[in-house]
Amino acid sequence: MASKPTTIIDLARLSLSHGEGVRLDLPLRLEPLELGGQTYVPQGGELQARLGISRPSSGYAFRLRFPLRVQGPCMRCLEGAAVETEVDAREVDQSDTEDEELRSPYVVDDELDLGRWVHDAAVLALPDQILCRPDCAGLCPVCGESLNDANPALHEHSSARDPRWAKLDELKLD
Repeated sequence: MASKPTTIIDLARLSLSHGEGVRLDLPLRLEPLELGGQTYVPQGGELQARLGISRPSSGYAFRLRFPLRVQGPCMRCLEGAAVETEVDAREVDQSDTEDEELRSPYVVDDELDLGRWVHDAAVLALPDQILCRPDCAGLCPVCGESLNDANPALHEHSSARDPRWAKLDELKLD
């Protein structure tokens, strides 16, 4: 029987002494991601993540790893697209400092918010543009037809100027 996905880890209950560490294999659930106004859905159901927690001299060091596959629309032509990647994220939370670089936004009162970290790590691991294929040509800016399937010799439009720009022709810049 699969265990329930975990989103909050109580760090105090781990009872780690300085210099100790633990590795946890956890089932996680990732909600759909919103990128560029489009929704990208994680595939494969529950994610199996490996979380490493170590206790340096003060605070904690974390490493989160999991495979990620999302599907959604291509950012150029809106056809179906999928991305597969490995997420490998690290965080540090030093309790005795005011330096923001050494404080994790995912740790509050000795609790690690794994759900938020998984979401943010997934978004950061994805490419800048999710495409149906690397050479996706996108959509025609005039008629909206997919340029991936269009024959360039047959896909032409008149070069007539947009009438909304006509007044600019009268502008004299001397």
